[in-house]
Amino acid sequence: MAEADQQNQAPFVVNGQFIKDLSFEAPNAPAIFGILQKKQPDVNINVDVNARPLQDDMFEVNLHVRSECKAEDDVAFIIELVYAGIFTIRVPEEHKELVLLVECPRILFPFARAIVADVTRDGGFPPLMLSMIDFMAMYQRNRQQAEAGEIGNA
Repeated sequence: MAEADQQNQAPFVVNGQFIKDLSFEAPNAPAIFGILQKKQPDVNINVDVNARPLQDDMFEVNLHVRSECKAEDDVAFIIELVYAGIFTIRVPEEHKELVLLVECPRILFPFARAIVADVTRDGGFPPLMLSMIDFMAMYQRNRQQAEAGEIGNA
């Protein structure tokens, strides 16, 4: 009976999503607004994903987004967001990492993207619209770098 119940359970469940950490700074406001009217800003964006087990088949997945916008040598704004989701994952062990680091971030990303756009707009800047991210390519690149590091350290 327990085995039949387990087979009837969904292999992937989104239990909840939330802002775990959010920071926005405009350290050179209001002077930066005049500079931005004359100079094209330089925007640097970093995105990272990590996951950790909570209990049984439940995991927390964190999508980290950090962006810094500069004009000339002045910082216009810095935004840091950790957007998290709690997921129940019932897939074979060999697929779990892929689901956690590719599929879960795909679900979280549109919400994180909207938050970043809203916060930068509310901070007085044009909304920062993050481009879509290929989480599979990101996962594969990170795996290759980790494997290269392991080989280099062997």
